[in-house]
Amino acid sequence: MRVILPILAVIITFALTSALVLMVGASPLEAYYHFLVEPLSSRVSAVEVLVKATPLLLTGAAVAVAFSGGFWNIGAEGQFLAGAVAATAIGLNMHSLPPAVAVPLTLIGGVAAGMAWVATPALMKTRLGIDEVVTTLLLNSVALLAVSALLNGPWRDPISQWPQSPDIAAAAILPKLIPRSRLHLGFLLAILVVAALGFVLSRTAFGVRLRAAGMEPDAARFAGIQVGRVMLTTALLSGGIAGLAGAIEVAGIHYHLIEAISGGHGYTGIVIATLSGLNPWAVVPAALFIGLIDTGSQTVSRALGVPVYLGEVIQATLLLVTLAVLLLQHYRIRWERRAA
Repeated sequence: MRVILPILAVIITFALTSALVLMVGASPLEAYYHFLVEPLSSRVSAVEVLVKATPLLLTGAAVAVAFSGGFWNIGAEGQFLAGAVAATAIGLNMHSLPPAVAVPLTLIGGVAAGMAWVATPALMKTRLGIDEVVTTLLLNSVALLAVSALLNGPWRDPISQWPQSPDIAAAAILPKLIPRSRLHLGFLLAILVVAALGFVLSRTAFGVRLRAAGMEPDAARFAGIQVGRVMLTTALLSGGIAGLAGAIEVAGIHYHLIEAISGGHGYTGIVIATLSGLNPWAVVPAALFIGLIDTGSQTVSRALGVPVYLGEVIQATLLLVTLAVLLLQHYRIRWERRAA
């Protein structure tokens, strides 16, 4: 059922959203061909799928580990932005350092900022019992306003007056994996982070404690697990991964900070974590699928005139449908022969 349900959710989502395609006078089969097949038919668009999947791998993993540990982190978006701000601040001062030093410092700064951004909601949850859904969600808006204040204040471009920061130092920029493409080292780093997280959750004692605290806190306490400490560690780990995603987006794609640097990657991470069933290994195909949808939305818009926002509608519908079909995990199919 765990393997079948995500596939079922995707099929139902496409069936529901096909009505929107029909409303604009296009063929659903042709539209979904451009969504799912056309982006993989050329090297350029296939590489772009990997580029779009890179931050989603990390935000999906961040949300998955938080939810697995019972910390309902809805603030990956804010932690992503915090990591992007820190990476920009550090990258702007790396001109005199070699890349071997500048790049790690930039990424570590993003991780630390993501951890710092989630620390307050985590402490409020573990020390005071305050619901983390509200606090992490509200901090997303605070982070966005902080970015806007920086870009319309001290980091505003002095020449064009455009709200974007100066470019970071060349030494802090991530190297490209494929020449003359946007695919950078951050993709491999994201894969390594997801693989390491999968190993930790499935093969280490900490992973067992984390999952136990998330599934049944009272039973975990009875077994001697310090649930509060585990949850705090889980929250910091989640925030650090989301912050790393923001740092990689600055150092690998934009090279400066802009207000639209995220594009909702933190919220998309919730879709990916849900679709993967909170399994870090399954985050990889889920993130690649969403990256394919993002790339395909531009392809189908050019080919058929379908609004590019259809990709976002598909993602939102996929989240709702996945949550609905996950209820079926509590049941199993049993065939019964009726008496004659």
